[in-house]
Amino acid sequence: MDTADEPTTRAHAAAEPALGENPAGRHTAGDSARSTYSETLRAPLSWYFIAFLGGLSLGVIFLVMSPWWSLAGLAGGTAVFCWAVAAYGRPVIEVSGDRLKAGPATLPAAALGPATALGAEKARALRTFEADPRAFLLLRSYIPTAVRVEVADPGDPTPYLYLSSRKPDQLAAAVNALAR
Repeated sequence: MDTADEPTTRAHAAAEPALGENPAGRHTAGDSARSTYSETLRAPLSWYFIAFLGGLSLGVIFLVMSPWWSLAGLAGGTAVFCWAVAAYGRPVIEVSGDRLKAGPATLPAAALGPATALGAEKARALRTFEADPRAFLLLRSYIPTAVRVEVADPGDPTPYLYLSSRKPDQLAAAVNALAR
């Protein structure tokens, strides 16, 4: 029997690092760019309840056809609406050694200016009547606080980034600590 066909022993499998895990003593290229701040803007649980109510509505609508169609509407509608809520709450704000990644936008540290943590009232004002239409908004209505990050790149028409955050003070401190 060829050794490649032999099953892997438990001791051998335990010696292998898990996927994405850095074994002790080994340094990878990603170690220098480790994240200093990371936040996922997940939707609150109440939104999943609303998604269930949407599925329930589909179940009631399909009840006219038959109980089986109603059950399929309830299950399928709830699954689709919950997927939509999860997708909406998927954006990540990440500050690493040399960049800021906020949802689809990635900016190098050299293009960033100072960051300011915003309370609920100032954040509401900045996303409504004080908003600049050229600004990049990573806005989630269920998060009342935010961070304003000035864009220092003269070639970029975006004046600032508005980033919804549950921990605006920590995010602002992480952005201000980036090496520029």
